[in-house]
Order: sequence, then structure tokens, then C-alpha cells
Amino acid sequence: MTPLVVAAVLLAALTHASWNAIAHGIRDQLLAFTLVGCGGAVCGVVLAVVTPLPAAGAWPYLLASAVLHIVYQALLMRSFRLGDFGQMYPIARGSAPLVVTVLAAVFVHEVPHAWALAGVALASAGLVGVALWGIRTGGTESSRPHWPAIIAALATGLSIASYTTVDGLGVRASGTPLGYIAWLMILESIVIPSYALAVRRRQLLTELRPIAVRGLTGGVLSVFAYGLVLWAQTRAPLAPIAALRESSIIVGAAIGTLFFKERFGAPRIAAAGLMVIGIGLILRN
Repeated sequence: MTPLVVAAVLLAALTHASWNAIAHGIRDQLLAFTLVGCGGAVCGVVLAVVTPLPAAGAWPYLLASAVLHIVYQALLMRSFRLGDFGQMYPIARGSAPLVVTVLAAVFVHEVPHAWALAGVALASAGLVGVALWGIRTGGTESSRPHWPAIIAALATGLSIASYTTVDGLGVRASGTPLGYIAWLMILESIVIPSYALAVRRRQLLTELRPIAVRGLTGGVLSVFAYGLVLWAQTRAPLAPIAALRESSIIVGAAIGTLFFKERFGAPRIAAAGLMVIGIGLILRN
């Protein structure tokens, strides 16, 4: 985890939270993810023109990752429809690092050193704290969780952990991180726009026009954010990168407070502190 890798992952975290906030801010989630997909596909085509093809050994990972990303997007749309951004985003992202740690140990044979493992555990505890504080039901504070939203967000987290591990293997086999992200964007980005066109038909363009700039911007940011993560995965172990990347949750909670009028509060501040300590342990040699 060199300073350059750390900086790249932190920038990816900021960018990732931003594009998710843009998508959440568009009321019709199918339209939002249609535009994100279109923006990602355009970026993918441009990159594919100027970068070499990934090596043959990377293509099974690319195809598997594209499927997992489509599942992830469908689950993320559902969780955003059902719950607050400041709750669903942390649950979706926060449940992933520990699962990535296990998957990386089993399939990539990357077992973090003791400090890194403690850091992943502490950071994950902070993420869970950010996620679970003040669960809302129907947009108002309630002691009872809104389980359909939580289940969708947890399933989203499982899909994140799965594609993170697959892409960690795939990008290392590709020989070209830029080529890998280009073809991943092309493969994964066409499904939701195609579905939207089949469902909305002629009215789709009319519905997309007022939000086109926001949605396409979100798509470009998504490519930039994940491209940075894929590059980092060729330079450092998967589990610490996954945990560091999820610092986006703190950014997401802040965005939820500033732009969506969702409460932050002392428990989330304490959880954020736990995460900072955890990140410090991850980066300790």
C-alpha cells in the first residue's frame, strides 16, 4: 500500500460516493442507471479504441464480473428505492470488506498480516456503525428496521464482494488495467439501458432529456472511480484496498446529511472515528 496506491483508492472512494449520490438524487432509478450505463458504455468504447485487448486469460473473469455488476446495479436500484441514501449506501458498501477478506484468502491466497486484519475488522465495525445507526422506516426515525431495504442493501454488499474478488483476479491476468475496465464497462453497461428501452420505448428519450447531464456525469465518474480501484488491485492486496475504498461510506453519510437532509449524529461520528483507526492499522507496515 504505497502512498500513490492509497491516494488513488481514496480518490476512488470520493468519486464513487459522488456518482452514487447523483444516481440516488434522480427519483426514477431506472432512468438514473440507464444514464449511468450509457455514460459508462461511451467511456468504455473510447478506452477500448486506444488500449490493447485484455489477455485471453482475463475474459472469463470479465464475463463473470459483468454479470455480477448487473446484479449489483439491480440490487442497488432496489435499495435506493426502498431506503435513505445515508443508510443504504453504507450498508451496501460496509458489508463488503470482510467478505472480500475471506474470498481473497480462499481464492487468491492473500492473507492480511495481523495489523491489516485488525484494521479491516475495525474499519468494518465503523462501517456497520455508520450503516445501522438510526435505521429509518418510511423516511422517519423508527426503532424497527425496514427489512426489505436492509436485505436489498446486504445483497448488494455480497455482490460487491464477489465482483471485487473476480476483478482482482481478472485485472491481474489482463496485462492492461485500462483495457480491462474498458471492456468491463462495455459488457456491463448495455443491459440496463436496453431493458429501459424495451420497457419505456418511445417515451424514454423524453424522460431522459431533463436529467441527461446529471446521469451521464454519474456514468463517467463511475468509470473513473472503478478504474482507479482496478489499477490499485494490480499493486496491492485485495482486502486492504476493499476496506480503504469503503471510506466512501463516510463521504456518503456526509452527502446524505448535506444534500438529502438525513441526520448524521454522534453515533456516526464515533463510527467514522473507528474507521479512521482501522485504516491507520491497514496502512501500518
